[in-house]
Amino acid sequence: MPTPEEVDAQLLGPGGMFEMVEEDVLGTRMQVFKQRVPSLRTFLERSVGFGDAEYAIFGDRRLTFAQHERAVASVAQALREKYGVAKGDRVAILAANCPEWIVAFWATVSLGAIAVGLNGWWTTDEILYGLGDCTPKLLIADRKRLARLEGASPGVPVVEIESDFDALWNHAPSAALPDVPIAEDDPVIILYTSGTTGRPKGAVHTHRNVIALVQMTIYTGIKGLMLAPPPPADAPKPPSTCIFITNPLFHVSGLHTGAVTCLATGTRSVWHTGRYDPAAAMRLIEREKITNWSGMNTVVQRMLNHPEFGKYDLSSLRAIGGGGAPTSPELQRRMREGFPSIKRGGHLGHGYGSTETTALATLIGGEEWRQFPESVGRPLPTTELQIRDAEGRALPEGREGEIFVKSPLVMLGYWNRPKETAETIAPGRWVKTGDVGRIVDGRLYLASRKRDMILRGSENVYPVEIENRLAEHPDVLEAAVIGVPSEDLGQEVKAVLVLRPGATLDEQEMTDFVAAKLAYYKVPSHWEVRSELPRNATGKVLKHVLTGDAESTFVEE
Repeated sequence: MPTPEEVDAQLLGPGGMFEMVEEDVLGTRMQVFKQRVPSLRTFLERSVGFGDAEYAIFGDRRLTFAQHERAVASVAQALREKYGVAKGDRVAILAANCPEWIVAFWATVSLGAIAVGLNGWWTTDEILYGLGDCTPKLLIADRKRLARLEGASPGVPVVEIESDFDALWNHAPSAALPDVPIAEDDPVIILYTSGTTGRPKGAVHTHRNVIALVQMTIYTGIKGLMLAPPPPADAPKPPSTCIFITNPLFHVSGLHTGAVTCLATGTRSVWHTGRYDPAAAMRLIEREKITNWSGMNTVVQRMLNHPEFGKYDLSSLRAIGGGGAPTSPELQRRMREGFPSIKRGGHLGHGYGSTETTALATLIGGEEWRQFPESVGRPLPTTELQIRDAEGRALPEGREGEIFVKSPLVMLGYWNRPKETAETIAPGRWVKTGDVGRIVDGRLYLASRKRDMILRGSENVYPVEIENRLAEHPDVLEAAVIGVPSEDLGQEVKAVLVLRPGATLDEQEMTDFVAAKLAYYKVPSHWEVRSELPRNATGKVLKHVLTGDAESTFVEE
């Protein structure tokens, strides 16, 4: 068997499929993949070669690659002829996950225009804010989200998906795809940050950004295959790859690593529609023989906790990946034990990144994650990490500080926000992540978001460490740790818990449980039990809601 280093030399070295070279990117020299497509539209053009294979499944609606390309060409021509959409224009999409979302996205991209994924959980004020911020030429939206405008004018023409989109789909059945010139550093997507503090900002992704992400995803898959031991000679043929997507299309994990990557690689995708239901998700995995699931920690955990878990055949599921918040060692253990194929040697993985880094910066999985369960992995090819102090000076390995990322994955900037862009992208196109971490033996370990860190007296307290300990308690389903004001100490530690059905909180017992593993100043002195934690659309806990600094305005669908 080859070593990881030997595989990397073969894939990334001179003449390799993913050969890396240094080039100028927006005025900065950095590593990039030598062989790459010129724009996302190339993926669309090549997807015709996958023919009648299924691309996207939404319940009873099944869309092949060939059908998708024909629909995109028709919608693109309709956007150009009926609404005047041209290169650089914005087309805003506000809808639940559905085939029309994906077709509208690719039609916009093929015109050299910019697709704007508006958050489907936003309320009236937030929707109007987003429209005012990106000033689209057109809004494509479903009926339920248009109703949230409560009669307020969006200020732009509207295509309602339920009543108007069919006319675009069938506008020009024999149309060719657009051929307007597109440069790889042209903006192609605006996705809004989660808005856990202040107004959401529109992160602008270029064709280069998303193409680099797709290539890194393909590289990771090929490397995994090259390192995997060969199956026994009598082993049955495994089912073809099928991706389960439970994330929203207005988020990088649904759009970039879901819709875009599946189109580029000819991979079948199955989409969960409506509010997440663990039982419905298990039925889909069983029915469609799903093999891969990139689910946020929260949705995987809800499945493991569901009373019907174990009643469905989930044996086809051979790989589970996560993102967002770090996956606690306890949840990793439960995933390995809970899913049959994972227990028999399937793959668990975790990625670290953000909207500003087009989804990813590091990755870890397999045996490496088992050995280093608290790490989020090594930087991906073409990606550099630095840990810096408050003055912006690089720190040596092992020291804790703010994480900076340099990569062709780093966004172009924030839409129409030069000040915030300059504050976030440092000289040399290093993006300031706002996360605190350290690097040990080349692997990244997260401590916390800077804004989540608790300052108790003179001690820095990182919530994730306490949350991981609480997750090990048999009565705890979920835990979030926040800082609350203290006259003597500045802040004290508070734990907000969601308990298992029938469990009650014994504060002293829980205090002793945490104190058995963590220093005294990390032990919560305040406790609260809730039926659920407030979250945004991607499953991230809204800690500013828990602290009382804001109300949750998201409308879960």
